[in-house]
Amino acid sequence: MPFIPHTEQDIRDMLETIGVSEIEQLFDEIPEDLRGQALTHVPQSMSEQAVSRLMAQRAAQDGQPLCFIGAGAYEHHIPAAVWEITTRGEFYSAYTPYQAEASQGTLQLIYEYQSMMTALMAMDASNASLYDGASGLAEAVLMAVRANRKSGSRRILMPVTVHPAYRQTAHTIVGNQQIELVDLPYDDVGGHTTVESLASYEGEDITALVIAQPNFFGVLEEVDALTDWAHANGALVIAVVNPIAMSLLKPPGQWGDKGADIVVGEGQPLGVPLSSGGPYFGFMCSKQQYVRQMPGRLVGRTVDRDGRVGYTLTLQAREQHIRRSKATSNICTNQGLMVTAATIHMALLGGEGLRRVALESHANTRKLVEKLSSDYFRPRFNRPCFHEAVMSSTLPLKRLLRPLYAHNLQPGYELSDDYPELGESLLICATETKTEQDLDLYRDHLARIIDKQVSAGCPVQPKMA
Repeated sequence: MPFIPHTEQDIRDMLETIGVSEIEQLFDEIPEDLRGQALTHVPQSMSEQAVSRLMAQRAAQDGQPLCFIGAGAYEHHIPAAVWEITTRGEFYSAYTPYQAEASQGTLQLIYEYQSMMTALMAMDASNASLYDGASGLAEAVLMAVRANRKSGSRRILMPVTVHPAYRQTAHTIVGNQQIELVDLPYDDVGGHTTVESLASYEGEDITALVIAQPNFFGVLEEVDALTDWAHANGALVIAVVNPIAMSLLKPPGQWGDKGADIVVGEGQPLGVPLSSGGPYFGFMCSKQQYVRQMPGRLVGRTVDRDGRVGYTLTLQAREQHIRRSKATSNICTNQGLMVTAATIHMALLGGEGLRRVALESHANTRKLVEKLSSDYFRPRFNRPCFHEAVMSSTLPLKRLLRPLYAHNLQPGYELSDDYPELGESLLICATETKTEQDLDLYRDHLARIIDKQVSAGCPVQPKMA
């Protein structure tokens, strides 16, 4: 049965009504060389049994390595109840809640999600999610340009310690909209953005300052001082945060004297598994005064004329609903299923549960750093970190990492491509899922490999102090 069950007569009647003889005429504006040809590389159809076997084989190719990578995607324990509930038909197949009277369950869940996120971030309002954390940063930049009407420069100060993929995505989306993303350097000793590095922008027209907490290196930033500097210089503050860290650290709404203005980040740590690269979802919160510049939609709670609680879409500044020139977003259904999982995850763990996850993750990373440290492998920065840390090696990293991969270990994220100035440096991460035995296994394998490389006369850079 065709996906669209139109009969041949239906199709002829429609074509005659619009005045064309065949469907191909509707696409005559597309040049011939850009049109898709036959799908020559698509294999022949397979039975359900054959497809199941093929997919199982491909999933097995990923293996189940012991992962210490992090770098924006984190392996946390997800209670079994999260996805048992999320994949119920009421949630799994529900679509955008256009009709409030028929979508009360979905609307209530989104409302609960928004309430939890505003509590976690100490902000006034939250939208109903974005595509991912990277595009969320780009949306925050666009929102800041709209919201900061006193600024005409459209200049955004962007620390290079913000996730490289986030910075690239933001540049791709806003780079052709007369918005300038200005790189801010980091302190070579601490790995953080210093207030002193902002001195050259004192008194200039700056639209917004981006602050990551923790930053890509896992280092904690001086958020109070940076936030107060931005507000004193007429700039808005865009916070890019890890939601798990916010259960333990000072939330963005309390940074400095006035708090951050816009908060974004990646929601994957909240109940979304590492499923071979996705999906993810982004979150966004803001102060009440900027809520009408927020992309996406907001759900509100009210009562009907009989006094019963009800939920409805209270803000949906999308071109589908208002004039295109007034729209701030094309975000619609996006990652609603991931938000469902995140809401259930946060409800099950509660504030104390999230805090325990953060504490255990931080403790494991500190243990891992201590276990791996030697004359040849040492922490790169000296400031406090959360849940991730940069380690520098006096030996070529590739010689150390290749045998670790062979031992079914994912030892971390190499920084040389994104930060060549750091040389042989590795970003490592340990969450609450790692046991003492896991940490010891990593330490023992690495120590043995280092001994072999040194004994074999591998070139060694000067030992670190």
